[in-house]
Amino acid sequence: MALTLRSSTSFINLKEIKSSKPLNDFSSTVCFAQLKPKCPLKVMSSMQQAQLSSERILPLEGGKSEQNEKFQGVSLSHSKTDPMVPVFVMLPLDTVSMGGHLNKPRAMNASLMALKSAGVEGVMVDAWWGLVEKEGPLKYNWEGYVELVKMVEKHGLKIQVVMSFHQCGGNVGDSCSIPLPPWALEEISKNPDLVYTDRSGRRNPEYISLGCDSLPVLRGRTPIQVYSDYMRSFQQRFQDYLGNIIVEIQVGMGPCGELRYPSYPESNGTWNFPGIGEFQCYDKYMRASLEASAEAAGKKDWGRSGPHDSGKYNQFPDDTGFFRKEGTWNTEYGQFFLGWYSAKLITHGESILAAAEGIFQGTGAKLSGKVAGIHWHYGTRSHAAELTAGYYNTRTQDGYLPIARMLSKHGVVLNFTCMEMRDREQPDYANCSPEGLVRQVKMATKLAGTLLAGENALVRYDAGAFAQVLATSRSDSGNALCAFTYLRMNKRLFEGENWRQLVEFVRSMLEGGRDMRNSKIDSSKTDLYVHFIVEERVKAKEAALV
Repeated sequence: MALTLRSSTSFINLKEIKSSKPLNDFSSTVCFAQLKPKCPLKVMSSMQQAQLSSERILPLEGGKSEQNEKFQGVSLSHSKTDPMVPVFVMLPLDTVSMGGHLNKPRAMNASLMALKSAGVEGVMVDAWWGLVEKEGPLKYNWEGYVELVKMVEKHGLKIQVVMSFHQCGGNVGDSCSIPLPPWALEEISKNPDLVYTDRSGRRNPEYISLGCDSLPVLRGRTPIQVYSDYMRSFQQRFQDYLGNIIVEIQVGMGPCGELRYPSYPESNGTWNFPGIGEFQCYDKYMRASLEASAEAAGKKDWGRSGPHDSGKYNQFPDDTGFFRKEGTWNTEYGQFFLGWYSAKLITHGESILAAAEGIFQGTGAKLSGKVAGIHWHYGTRSHAAELTAGYYNTRTQDGYLPIARMLSKHGVVLNFTCMEMRDREQPDYANCSPEGLVRQVKMATKLAGTLLAGENALVRYDAGAFAQVLATSRSDSGNALCAFTYLRMNKRLFEGENWRQLVEFVRSMLEGGRDMRNSKIDSSKTDLYVHFIVEERVKAKEAALV
């Protein structure tokens, strides 16, 4: 991911930017500063940036999808002047408490008021499986989310809701811990093979292994049935808000809500950037699938285990026999294994999305699915970190077009991270290219006929990051963005300079990526400075909303 606060997979070496750890647990007092207009964001087209690394050309195939009509009310075509890009803001991970109530409602109310005045389209929130179905199978508590949705409606905002079937905790930016439901953890304790397992036997409790998707291992229900029942309960509880207030359902399909394997877990120091990660195919269900696939291919020996020479979490590609330049990945065996491993992931995603499509069809809410922005070792031949995560993407193989086509089949928007990252910010030794990766994904979605939305991978407040998002939001190389979600709302976002940067960014996105400049007097009466708090004569004084 490129690593997001909720999820993800990106790392950045900010050589020119000083930052501190973001605060997600803001108190009931929210501060805003009087803002002075400053120079606008300087934005270059992504085709003009001098620092771009040479673009990799892949033998992509494809055409227009017959599923385009499933995207409700959004055109897939783009003119020379790109359309407005609505901006959403992610809410804190603990927006709803472990007790099922809305956290700090007065602070939330004030924050939503400010976001509305800045021109933000809406917010995004995680609907945690571990909170909602905590009390037992089929016992759902949506009340904290009901309170939030009503508050969002009151402020004239929209909301994107994430069906978060993963645990919170153990990844970059995870500021709180929300495990899977206790009754699910009880089943895992009885049968540890229900979760992903690496070659050394390490179990990962972030998410149920896709190897048991079709088996009734969760008190008589399959994982796909559990996820379907959860989404159906949500649809029934919020049917009056779907399509008008709740405009998007992002369907979680793996750790951090992303369609991937947990190949680079940070908990307990297991993995550190820019390690290649490890394959997660050693629970008994995944092993049985591999064995059956190998036998069907007439290569029974290939099903005995995963690759023996793929190295450890924190190694580099050249340290291993599998991922080095002319390694096992490019042999007949390597192609078989990687094909099986990636196909299992796509099948898993399709199973969940097919269920979601049936449940939310006709509600007016769009569906989206998140794909991780794994940009480290992108400059090598094997793309090792992507391979261990389940993306069969190498210098000669496009791993994102099959995913984009699967999403297009079900009318699902592809949500991608690391939109704010630039190649020159990354350490040379990691062979990163977030810009090259974004270009590839933009082209894959264009060929597949699916819409593309974006997120930033890490919390950024600087003009450079916002300018990069503006550049990548355009359609000059593949799809333009249909929406962007900013990560994440916290205390620092509302500080004077940070807030000013966000306001300018939102206005620029609403103008199709064109530069905007705030005037000293807000004659458009958009209340950018929250007029009931800040008086004209106050130039540098903070005021508090309680």
